[in-house]
Amino acid sequence: MISASGRYVMTYNGEVYNFAELRKDLERGGPRFRGHSDTEVMLAAIEAWGLDRALEKFVGMFAFGLWDRESRLLHLVRDRMGIKPLYYGWVGDTFCFGSELKALRQTSSSNPPLNREALTSYVRTGYVPAPFSIYRDIYKLPGGTVLTIHEDLARARSRFSADPDGEGEPFKPVRYWSARAIAEANHGTPSLPDEGEAINELESLLREAIRLRMVADVPLGAFLSGGIDSSLVVALMQSQSSRPVKTFTIGFHEAPYNEAPYAKAVARHLGTDHVEEYVTADQAMAAIPRIPDVYDEPFGDSSQIPTMLLSHLARQHVTVALSGDGGDELFAGYHRYFVGRRLWRRMKVFPAPIREVLAQAIRAVPPAGWSKLFHVFRHILPEMQNPGDKLHKLAEVLAVSTPDSMYVGLVSQWKDPALLMINGTESKTVLTDVPNWPRVDDFTMRMMILDLLTYLPDDILTKVDRASMAVSLEARVPLLDHRLVEFAWRIPLSMKIKRDGEGKWMLRQILYRHVPKALVERPKMGFGIPIDCWLRGPLREWAEDLLSERRLREEGYFYPVPIRTKWTEHLSGEQNWQYPLWNILMFQAWLHAHDRTPTPAVSHH
Repeated sequence: MISASGRYVMTYNGEVYNFAELRKDLERGGPRFRGHSDTEVMLAAIEAWGLDRALEKFVGMFAFGLWDRESRLLHLVRDRMGIKPLYYGWVGDTFCFGSELKALRQTSSSNPPLNREALTSYVRTGYVPAPFSIYRDIYKLPGGTVLTIHEDLARARSRFSADPDGEGEPFKPVRYWSARAIAEANHGTPSLPDEGEAINELESLLREAIRLRMVADVPLGAFLSGGIDSSLVVALMQSQSSRPVKTFTIGFHEAPYNEAPYAKAVARHLGTDHVEEYVTADQAMAAIPRIPDVYDEPFGDSSQIPTMLLSHLARQHVTVALSGDGGDELFAGYHRYFVGRRLWRRMKVFPAPIREVLAQAIRAVPPAGWSKLFHVFRHILPEMQNPGDKLHKLAEVLAVSTPDSMYVGLVSQWKDPALLMINGTESKTVLTDVPNWPRVDDFTMRMMILDLLTYLPDDILTKVDRASMAVSLEARVPLLDHRLVEFAWRIPLSMKIKRDGEGKWMLRQILYRHVPKALVERPKMGFGIPIDCWLRGPLREWAEDLLSERRLREEGYFYPVPIRTKWTEHLSGEQNWQYPLWNILMFQAWLHAHDRTPTPAVSHH
């Protein structure tokens, strides 16, 4: 779209939810509008106030390119939390940008060369961390930044930095909003000591964020798992709607992975128009061949499969769906936040050799053996999902020397991915650059900030955005309204985690006003599927082909031995290596789908 004066041209993906209010403000100053789109309002705001001030006022999720015909500047902009994707870089001698890597690939007859350092980082976590992409010279614009390029500089490749925190480069992304800075500034002196006042203010902010995201001229609904976050979003949607909200859940016949009964109970209580669909293993596995195209670069979070199935179900009924993502990172919902804190406090009193002996004792019993033991003594042992896997995860972190290295271990699928890679070195990322981690004394809060900066945008939001957009469904995430994010860091940790290890305490107090506690209180479930069993059964032949020693050697990216060792141990049932193996399988499937010619094993810096 071209601005009213003709100065600006915008190409844009996303939604600015408060455009109606901005339009009213602008109309007082004189601009008349031709249509009713948020794009036109954004352009008018930029003309009236300038780009920086307009960005301060935008509430939404967006990625856009803005060409200033007068100054010959291109501005690339991504929303504060990085909900919408924006890739940019050089393909040959051409500077390109777009919402998808496949768009950039269309500008050349051959695929860009792979970034082996980014691939090494991917192997560690299951996602390619920003600002890198799987290709050399192509980057992800970090959330909350603007990259401004003069048309002459677009050709000066050597004068460029992808890191907004890098030094000495003349043009690089510039932050207009920083989740890290907000968290660091507020964590030590929370400004909301009164619980009742804080809960009421939080509910007010949640209501407003959800109200804005319910404005749509197309059918609208919500994902509902029956957990805290999605139930709260749906409850506040229903309280502001004159008709039953459409809600969607998928169920699995395998009980440990099935959240559908919980979601149905919440939906019944709230009176939503609920749609559930039980999917079979065959249906879930049928989605796997589509993953490389949907995700466009290697992506190893296996909950991508149920997310794709849920998006497909919702799209049959609505065009927009609200999601509860973001609550875990902002309000301390992940198990590792309170377990990690407690574990380190207890661990550090024992010398490292004793911790290592204990770790070896845990590893001596396979995960399946521990799970059977927990089942036999279920009346006296704590209830948890996959206890054997969790105990083996515990064994991995028992020998660490610092809490920070414990966190890196907890979020790493392969502990030293560079040893897995031929000529492998790992990119310096937020996760691996430990000396430059957020300056926050409390270990739990440090974990929460790191997840907010890495796991949330690069894994969770990527997973939901690509799965939903692949079926032309727009997923909106009200818990990540930037005003809610700013508020969350003004709340003391004691209002998020209570002494008994219960996370998301404040969100729970609001939810209990709408849904009985008994309907939503249960051990946290991941949005998972039984990949471990499928790899030993119906997916075994597919996986064996992708992980064959011959294939791995010919492709030239991985040393076969460590992968084959884990594969053999997994097949025997001796260990559950589903997560590290899935990372490799998703890269192999992506590599195969894009029909790449193997490149020489040379490390590029």
